[in-house]
Amino acid sequence: MAQEFGQGEFRYTYAEDWAKLPEGMTFVECPGVAVDSQDRVFVLTRGEHPIIVFDSDGAFQRTFGEGFFSNRTHGLYIAHDDSLLVADDGLHTIQKFSPDGQKLMEIGERNHPAPRWSGQPFNRPTSAAIMPSNGDVYISDGYGNSRIHAYTAAGEYKFSWGEPGIDAGQFIRPHNIAIDADDRVYVVDREAHRIQIFSPTGEFITMWNNIHRPDSMVLWQDHIYIGELNGMGGVDDAPGLGHRVGVYTLDGELVCRFGDKEEGEGAGQFIAPHGIAVDSRGDIYVSEVSYTIRGSHMDPPRELRSLSKYSRV
Repeated sequence: MAQEFGQGEFRYTYAEDWAKLPEGMTFVECPGVAVDSQDRVFVLTRGEHPIIVFDSDGAFQRTFGEGFFSNRTHGLYIAHDDSLLVADDGLHTIQKFSPDGQKLMEIGERNHPAPRWSGQPFNRPTSAAIMPSNGDVYISDGYGNSRIHAYTAAGEYKFSWGEPGIDAGQFIRPHNIAIDADDRVYVVDREAHRIQIFSPTGEFITMWNNIHRPDSMVLWQDHIYIGELNGMGGVDDAPGLGHRVGVYTLDGELVCRFGDKEEGEGAGQFIAPHGIAVDSRGDIYVSEVSYTIRGSHMDPPRELRSLSKYSRV
């Protein structure tokens, strides 16, 4: 009998070797993953093929995005209409694509970052999300800013909020963003170990604390799924610090968490969760920046597992 992970209604088995890549194709690593309305799985990579598409059984479908990105693809979001937003913190832009790979829009001036900590868009943006009620695009920015920016569906700037700090409404590193059916804006504040929740115009509502370096999140039905990165410098190899997945109600109640205390590539283990997605059956997909965190520091460097699927029982 397959080993189960999770608790209560949220129990999963590990789908070993789920993704079937063509011979010679590699991920390098996977900073993002998303699932569309047909349960097609879109994987954002830092390899030669930036976006790789699989069917629900893990069979390879196609790739797209070649030539559009730097080697610092960062965040992948899929909207209610199956359009895709890709944050690239190397180019300092957000690009929008149709599900068949047609480029629809780009926000930001590529290769021209705003001054660091200026609050102006963008300096190494990390993620973006679309508000279903009006199509506005909200962007977390990111590595060289501590700011959230809002744009119209046509890519016109509207307003921003946030600054460096630890108080409510401030950020250390806004790393991921999501929007629920009530237009509440969820922002992962990674190095502050919390998620902050805002109104559509940036008024602070509440925060959830004690989530270790939350790196990614996705809303599915009436729950939010959160991936946690590993420990920070000096304690990055400490057991039990991150490299796990949590499931929360929209009121912030933790209902499920799994991930071994020791990082690794086995069932129930993670190295560096960076993206997360859920399909129509409730299966979870976790993408990881395992090469950046671990593989690139090995002698010799090697690619590690950076995509896994957990099937809901």
